[in-house]
Amino acid sequence: MTLNLPTPAQPLKIGTRGSLLALAQAHETRERLATAFDLPFEAFTIVVIKTTGDKIIDRPLKEIGGKGLFTREIEADLLSGDIDIAVHSMKDMPTLQPEGLILDTYLPREDVRDAFISPTSRSLADLPAGTVVGTSSLRRRAQLMLKRPDLEVVEFRGNLQTRLMKLEQGVAAATFLAMAGLNRLGMAEVPATAIETDVMLPAVAQGAIGIERRVEDSNVANMLAAIHDTPTGQRLAAERSFLLELDGSCETPIAGLAELDGGTLYLRGEVLRLDGSEAINDAITCPIEDGVKAGKEMAQKLLSQAGKDFFDWR
Repeated sequence: MTLNLPTPAQPLKIGTRGSLLALAQAHETRERLATAFDLPFEAFTIVVIKTTGDKIIDRPLKEIGGKGLFTREIEADLLSGDIDIAVHSMKDMPTLQPEGLILDTYLPREDVRDAFISPTSRSLADLPAGTVVGTSSLRRRAQLMLKRPDLEVVEFRGNLQTRLMKLEQGVAAATFLAMAGLNRLGMAEVPATAIETDVMLPAVAQGAIGIERRVEDSNVANMLAAIHDTPTGQRLAAERSFLLELDGSCETPIAGLAELDGGTLYLRGEVLRLDGSEAINDAITCPIEDGVKAGKEMAQKLLSQAGKDFFDWR
């Protein structure tokens, strides 16, 4: 098939949020496409779109609408044709896309681990009882309260730079970020300690960049196929199947991670009470091609163990 490649006169429009991390992800997408097709960067235009989630940073996500707050305006522009593709942090993405849109392209996954950040302590275990820790993630909050119920947890909304600034201002003595974000921004100077996944299981799809497109846009589909990372897609298919079956959102403390070893997929999942008083987890090993089925089965098993009163939102 002959591709209709973009040109500086008719560039492909890449939609993104405006944070430094979101822009870094959009620039990576542009660089990979430009390299794949030997095109100049001017053949691509990065379009910054401000989302509701970016505008409202003084309240928890669960109070203002959940994950769709970071995608709704971008997806509206994609459907209208104002942009040609949308670049997303996959851990922010709802499990279902609006009619007419599809997520089927993923860039190679970064470090999936959470990072512990504190100017005074090297690890979670080092924090004295009563220390104030900031996080806006219900998953991290619940996992933290499960392991360290003696700490005080406060709301910590904002992008990566905003949360680091709040830490410097003494709003909290420690916080958590994603290692992927720090790595993509080259922020080696941040005093970060990676938390192994057997200590804090990450959010579903953490560290992955997804590219959304219009279903009927076959030209863009064929372009994106050149930069799609199949192993990341296989891992996310299992993780997002797990999340979908749990009806997961930003209102739900859920963690999940799929890893590959040859033709085998190893999937771990966890659900927690909102107050961190209890966690239920499981692990499944299966052939890669059975990952979606495994994710669904694990979710059903955890739901049956949890019972009806496990989540506030049920």
